Amino acid sequence: MIYLLLFFEFFKTGLFSIGGGLATIPFLYDMADKTGWFTYAQIADMIAISESTPGPLGAKMAVFAGFQTAGVPGGIAAVIGLILPSVIIILTIAKFLKEFRENRYVCDTLYGLRPASTALIAAACASVIKISLFDIELFNKTGKLSDLFIFFSIALAVAVFLLTNKFKKIHPIVFIAVSGVAGIIAGEAGLI
Repeated sequence: MIYLLLFFEFFKTGLFSIGGGLATIPFLYDMADKTGWFTYAQIADMIAISESTPGPLGAKMAVFAGFQTAGVPGGIAAVIGLILPSVIIILTIAKFLKEFRENRYVCDTLYGLRPASTALIAAACASVIKISLFDIELFNKTGKLSDLFIFFSIALAVAVFLLTNKFKKIHPIVFIAVSGVAGIIAGEAGLI
């Protein structure tokens, strides 16, 4: 039964997360709230792992979430559920491509979906920033403003942001690898 639930939840996600992998993140938060299959911290881990490995972001997060919930069969059910709507839609569109391409309503619909996709991605970005750079739980316990910020994470985010803008020719994997090593070192030093 859990496999069917995973398939169904990720099918809905795949059907409505227009805009790519980052657009799946709000759906994952909703799924975490409704099902309890994973926590917000685990979603942050999903994003970090998915962003730093090759392949489609949404599919990797579906596999991770499904595996976290119900092992290998859960990962398979989740990723099939996520990609199946796209396959169905693409096959349908391919059959009627010429008619779709020139249809005013289809063009207008796609134009209207762009801002929605942007908003979903922005909401996902805000959630990742909140989880990655702020320790709201600790702040709520202590009430100290200094406990709200994860200073190492903020410094690393600013450094990577500035460096990626300055050194555009360096491949992003270099920044990901250096950030991973920095995280290990910070963890060993007790900074995070």
